[in-house]
Amino acid sequence: MILGNAELYRLKSDARRGLLENDIILHRFFERYGAQLSVADGEVLSGLLALEDNDLMDLLIGRKDSVPSMEIESKTELFKAILQKLRAK
Repeated sequence: MILGNAELYRLKSDARRGLLENDIILHRFFERYGAQLSVADGEVLSGLLALEDNDLMDLLIGRKDSVPSMEIESKTELFKAILQKLRAK
């Protein structure tokens, strides 16, 4: 099931970050994939957006493939797919 407008708006609002680099990456992601995100994708993104800015940046730029607070989630194929899309240039 595709995310509804309200859920997508909430994710985009949560994506406004303190680090400009995170903002740019997340904005590009939503421009490319926002209309086709599933509810499951939204759950993964919610978890990512709950991270501290520096932990999120480490994941987005590929410095790390997981962080301690998302150790279990980072092993799922859905998490890996979302992270790959976020990292796409």
